[in-house]
Amino acid sequence: MKGVSPVRPAASAVVREAMEWVGTPYRHQGCRKRLACDCLGLVLGIWRELYGSDLPSPGPYAPDWAEATGEERLLDGLGGQLVAKPAADMAPGDVIVFRWRPHLPAKHAGILTDGDSFVHAYQGNGVTLTHLVPQWRRRIAAAFAFPDIPQNR
Repeated sequence: MKGVSPVRPAASAVVREAMEWVGTPYRHQGCRKRLACDCLGLVLGIWRELYGSDLPSPGPYAPDWAEATGEERLLDGLGGQLVAKPAADMAPGDVIVFRWRPHLPAKHAGILTDGDSFVHAYQGNGVTLTHLVPQWRRRIAAAFAFPDIPQNR
């Protein structure tokens, strides 16, 4: 990431909402602020808060779904609702998706808060703000922007 792109109004709202989730406990398939969520639940919950509707449900998923199926369910699902963009152009408010190993599907997501940090949920820590250090940066598989928020929201 050479520079951080300008922040759009929707992106500012996404970052504000993501920061309100910090401290939410981790729970697989959860998506409720202050109650429990996983990384996908964080994205789903932010969408619900900002757009007033739910994204299509991914259906039940096991913690090892990516290894078991080999399918890019996370990338495909987010790509159907959010705006895909090159990872090099990611900006605050974007969803960043991570791949643990090059040969495995992407299976973790977070919200970029600035050029150096992101909010995400993971087991044992819940929703937390983490520095986007090299170990995280090299695992970025994709970036997605939230669409503009309707004026009547």
